[in-house]
Amino acid sequence: DPDKKTEVVLLACGSFNPITNMHLRLFELAKDYLHETGKYKVIKGIISPVGDAYKKKGLISADHRVTMAKLATNNSDWVEVDDWESSQSEWLETVKVLRHHHEKLLSPEPTVSLQNALPLTKPGRKRKQEPNRHDPIKKKNQSPDIKNVPQVKLLCGSDVLESFGIPNLWKLEDITEIMQNYGLVCISRAGNSTQKFIYESDVLWKYKNNIHLVEEWITNDISSTKIRRALRRGQSIRYLVPDVVRAYIEKNDLYSVESEDRNAGVILAPLQKNASDSKN
Repeated sequence: DPDKKTEVVLLACGSFNPITNMHLRLFELAKDYLHETGKYKVIKGIISPVGDAYKKKGLISADHRVTMAKLATNNSDWVEVDDWESSQSEWLETVKVLRHHHEKLLSPEPTVSLQNALPLTKPGRKRKQEPNRHDPIKKKNQSPDIKNVPQVKLLCGSDVLESFGIPNLWKLEDITEIMQNYGLVCISRAGNSTQKFIYESDVLWKYKNNIHLVEEWITNDISSTKIRRALRRGQSIRYLVPDVVRAYIEKNDLYSVESEDRNAGVILAPLQKNASDSKN
């Protein structure tokens, strides 16, 4: 069926230190863009905060970052937070997080489908519904069509795409796998040079059809770095982060001069790992 839309799950990886209105906007912009192509149906957005082993300067505990992200997405009907990545004891390459979520879509946990089936056995259900219940199963066996599995795409800002150019931050084979198997939805400021960056990179140019560049016309320059700076200086961050997040930060006194010094002088996990790999 040519009109059948490809289902997409958008995955955003990052520090979310703290999550801001800009992070949440990325999901809305990406969803609008993909729907406007007429080819895609976005079924879910996933926020996957990085684990503490990432060792980024000023990175507060994953527990707090995950909690804030959950508070921020509580009223979203399609964006959710996943703490699988952040609960790993070591830092994980982004491609492994994409793989994990892709595999999860391939084989939904049996417990979930069991729960979904439970209401059907409740007494008082109309018998009429019984025969229909087996239809989808039959169809599935007739054509094991791979298109039925939603595509996982990495959602990011142009800064992440351009970080592909930083030596030792990403492995070339990981960039290749991300581009080849998943693809990117990249939100860039109108008039940004992201297209030039893609043109100047052989690997990105090769897979440029898997990069969806979304121009953000309503510019949003809120960054977690700026939020933390305002907090250190005792300035208001209202209207820059969801109110529930602001309240949580205040209640737990999360960002300070001390917290910003965390991991100071420590080499970022990927740089450490990839530098030692390239020596071996």
